[in-house]
Amino acid sequence: MKTEVTHVGGSRKELRVELPAETVGGAVDRAAKRYGRSVKVAGFRPGKVPRAVVRKRFREEILRAVAEDLVPRAVDDALKAHELEPVATPEIRDVEVDEGKPLTFTALVEVVPPVDPGTYDAFVLRQQPPAAVDDEAVDREIEQLRVRVARSEPVEERGAETGDTVTLDLERRLRRSDGTESAPERHVSVTVEIGSPDNPPGFDDHLRGTAAGATREFALPAPQPDDSPEAPAAEAHYSVEVRGVHRRILPELDDDFAKDLGEFDDLTSLRARIRSDLEREARDAATRAVRADLLRQLASRVTGDVPGALVAAEVERRVAQLVRQMLRQRIDPRRAKVDWDAFRDQQRDSATEVVRSALVLDEIARRESIETEESDLEQEFARQAAATGQSVPAVRAAVDKEDGRSQLAAGLRREKAIDFLLARATIVTV
Repeated sequence: MKTEVTHVGGSRKELRVELPAETVGGAVDRAAKRYGRSVKVAGFRPGKVPRAVVRKRFREEILRAVAEDLVPRAVDDALKAHELEPVATPEIRDVEVDEGKPLTFTALVEVVPPVDPGTYDAFVLRQQPPAAVDDEAVDREIEQLRVRVARSEPVEERGAETGDTVTLDLERRLRRSDGTESAPERHVSVTVEIGSPDNPPGFDDHLRGTAAGATREFALPAPQPDDSPEAPAAEAHYSVEVRGVHRRILPELDDDFAKDLGEFDDLTSLRARIRSDLEREARDAATRAVRADLLRQLASRVTGDVPGALVAAEVERRVAQLVRQMLRQRIDPRRAKVDWDAFRDQQRDSATEVVRSALVLDEIARRESIETEESDLEQEFARQAAATGQSVPAVRAAVDKEDGRSQLAAGLRREKAIDFLLARATIVTV
């Protein structure tokens, strides 16, 4: 087999491959023999069609089968011969195959670029002290707990006011300054908390004072799309019918409140637990900042182009992660108002930085013989099982079903490399 490699820019290589005519001839013989056992030709019994008839009648099919048999193996052999590590399936072009002639083709391959990590045993990393946890922070957490366990009761003696939850049917349509308007959006039995920062500006003013059975029609300025600043100005026209109004009844802040949460003897022990949790979160945030500083420094050591296939894969991983989050929240990603193309564009720069740092980590792991053991995978399966409420076998099966074990192993190997670097780094408090 003859091979020739040409650099075509970035991390792309072009492989020109030629297989000798003898190899092609042997493959043609084998393919013709297989066809002879299965094809049906008038005048011949199954399996008794003469070889010459088979080769003539099914010439194109046999040559196609020969190419499908020989090309993938030739690509693998050529990659190994030139020590190239592809990051995606090679693109095969210009396949030429015929009896008595060499088989030739071109493979366009995107490969892992060579990476020089430089000196990596003395990183200087910046760390800010963990944020202090004061009484006000504890009070805010307790207030959120009170809101979370609050009960709701109907409001009948007055109209809706700030803090109440209004259940309503809603229709919304955009009317633009150029005279066009959108199709109406209809929502049934949606709940709106008056005063929520998520509500459009001015929306609450039209709900205050309403009661069950009330109807309102009003218009509000529609925000200008970020990706279309020159789009015609528009108003959002609303038609709402109130189904009911409820107020939130917060529990008293006393020892009984703490006991009702199930884990505490009194309010003092609840406050102590919250303070401890907040302090741990502050320490974790400081640790993540050190890790982020390390990854930024690693990424800066890759100055050339990185494989587009790796960047695209990281972007799609983030898309899949967002989809899973939506599904856990019982949101249909197909109906969500997400511009997926815009989301991908927004992720591309940070995904590129992730790929840069991953390439350096992989090279450091190779040099330091850092590997992922089976025990590491099992620990990760157990961690995911605890986090999701699934069994370990279910997590393991899901990873294997998606052919994700190698990807998971690569990620754990990089985490080990990060730990290796952090253990040797100098951390400076700023």
